[in-house]
Amino acid sequence: MRDILQHISPTASTIIALAAMLFCGFAMTRLTKRLRLPNVTAYILTGILLGRYGLDLIPAQIVDGMDFLSDVALSFVAFSIGEFFRFSALKKNGIRSFVIALAESTAASLLTFAVLYFVLHLHIAFCIPVAALAAVTAPTSTAVTIRQTGAKGEFVDTLLQTIALDDIIGLVCFSVATSLAAASLAGGGAIEASHIWLPLLHNAGAFVLGGLFGLLMKWLMPTSRSTDNRLIISIAVLSAFGGVCALFDISPLLGCMSMGTVYINTTNDQKLFKQLGYFSPPILLLFFVRSGLQFDLGALLSPSGVAGSVPLALVAVLYVALRMAGKYAGAFAGCVVTKKSKKTRNYLGLALTPQAGVSIGLAALGARTVGGETGEALQTVIVAAGVLYELIGPALAKLALYLSGAYTDKLEELVPETEELSQLTPTEKLIKRIRHIQQTLPPPHEEEQAFDEAAEEYYTMRQTQNRRLFGRRMR
Repeated sequence: MRDILQHISPTASTIIALAAMLFCGFAMTRLTKRLRLPNVTAYILTGILLGRYGLDLIPAQIVDGMDFLSDVALSFVAFSIGEFFRFSALKKNGIRSFVIALAESTAASLLTFAVLYFVLHLHIAFCIPVAALAAVTAPTSTAVTIRQTGAKGEFVDTLLQTIALDDIIGLVCFSVATSLAAASLAGGGAIEASHIWLPLLHNAGAFVLGGLFGLLMKWLMPTSRSTDNRLIISIAVLSAFGGVCALFDISPLLGCMSMGTVYINTTNDQKLFKQLGYFSPPILLLFFVRSGLQFDLGALLSPSGVAGSVPLALVAVLYVALRMAGKYAGAFAGCVVTKKSKKTRNYLGLALTPQAGVSIGLAALGARTVGGETGEALQTVIVAAGVLYELIGPALAKLALYLSGAYTDKLEELVPETEELSQLTPTEKLIKRIRHIQQTLPPPHEEEQAFDEAAEEYYTMRQTQNRRLFGRRMR
């Protein structure tokens, strides 16, 4: 297949490659679903299987031509994070959540940097961006776990706000880190003040510009706008903002977060986020498959110039362990300072384990900024760590939700014993409890429902237009 794609027209080869990536990614999820593994793992494994260390089916020039996927995927993910920044919720717990996020992200980054640099003596240009990435947490995996379990309460509110805030902290730190890493490689280790304040200025500008784009999105989508056009406009605005950020070589993450935050707080339009959530899976699939295609298995299993005599596989495993330890210790300390409940203090750090989408996207951007062997090693380690995180992260997050009491699977705890229930037979009690639980369950597949409603509305509108047009012709 690789030889065929290299000898046909670029348009045909790209379309066939995209179809192969989509179909193989879907087929792999059929296997991983049986093993109870998340879809992200299937997509990355698909990329590795199709890449040069597997079947070698996709030519390198096609993979390189899909570099824009990381910007597009990050734009969708970041916009969805903005939904968690409701001003009403931030007024209640915003300061506490920020303290916890600052504590856990700082602890994870410092512990990772200390071991990689001072113990393993890895190159500082590699250690700084890797340590900065340790701060971020995957919002998508956690949000899906929360939705599947129906978890709610103080623990869930604190968790979602902490994740959103530590992604902002991690993004800002990573922007500075990649600037410092690139400067240390290009300038022989010479670091100037501009390498710190310039990325901060760029991110501040992206944050403000993203907020303006959020207002633009609101203005372009009044309540009278049809649902299909709302989806088209939102994708167009997100793509336009991502293009502006790519033009100035800035990550779209912070700006798209700002866009989502402004939009949700000025419109309270949750339906758009659900529609985009249902639209984005093919884009995210292609992004993760491409990350797997770029995965350098040879570099992972052999010593690198960046890591000296230490294999990158060991660095990836250490990164996972150090980040988890730092997250737990930092979250515990932050909860103690902010006087959170005992259950939140004990299990919040465990729920911060997942990390894949945002970190892999940032690693791709970082590899492009830092370049060379250091950039390749950075992406290799983070993609490998992403696979490990997707194997254990969702399970640990679900365990933390259960241990914290955010959800339970025991009927006696879901529907406590009352005087009315005590007078019923065991069978009647069971039926009563099941009916009560059914009434409190969240709507299944809200994203799919929102997307189907949009499609049905569009179909009805087109049918009405066709009938009117047909009626005029008959006259």
